[in-house]
Amino acid sequence: MIVDTHAHLNMEDYDKDIEAVLGRAQKNEVLKVMVIGMDEPSNHRALELAARYDMLYATVGVHPGYVDEGTTEHLESLIHQGKVVAIGECGLDLYWRQDNLELQKKVFIEQIELAVKHNLPLVIHTRSSFEETYQCLLPYRGKVTGVFHCFSSNLNDAKRAIDLGFYIGIDGPITFKKALELTEIVTYIDLKHILVETDSPYLAPMPYRGKRNEPGYTKYVVEKIAEIKGMTPEAVMNQTTRNAHELFKLGGYST
Repeated sequence: MIVDTHAHLNMEDYDKDIEAVLGRAQKNEVLKVMVIGMDEPSNHRALELAARYDMLYATVGVHPGYVDEGTTEHLESLIHQGKVVAIGECGLDLYWRQDNLELQKKVFIEQIELAVKHNLPLVIHTRSSFEETYQCLLPYRGKVTGVFHCFSSNLNDAKRAIDLGFYIGIDGPITFKKALELTEIVTYIDLKHILVETDSPYLAPMPYRGKRNEPGYTKYVVEKIAEIKGMTPEAVMNQTTRNAHELFKLGGYST
């Protein structure tokens, strides 16, 4: 079994063929998917999908790209609804915006504290902002865990994230020819610290680069990690699935 730990099936990209997408995922051994919220409407949609399909779970959060449009106030009422397994997608993004960093930090820290309060992991977005994100998390070392989704920094930062108690999320870009830093990270980081994800509908792996991504394509991420590490895809599948079950408290998993 494979767990896609990050997919935006709550976006309109999947409105017309969600069941076909889930069917293809199952054929590719992807049997559980985390549907990631980013703002109030997408959080509610994630909950709706998780309630409708057994293989789906929800996260609820406020993405740094949406901090000007909404607050975290609605999150408390959603946390105990349905199959909510994490807070997020939350974090900092200094690639698109730098002028609202203090607001981004405020909203992020509110979500860190919610995660601590409710003993839930964080799904963290960082883009051009690892150091700032790390500094926000540092006071909560030992109190909160989670995943640095779609990791885009270097090996040293990956080690620092792991030292904080977090997993490293690996997506489709690992299959790209120029993914040198990601390849180094996968080479030297123990598999027990890695989660696999798609970030659907974004970042489709080879051979689907540039097209709509979907959870079934997580298998290409698994296969590339196996190639880099000199392991079998089954070994990668088993360990990353165990990691996902432990982080998101999905119940027992044995191989």
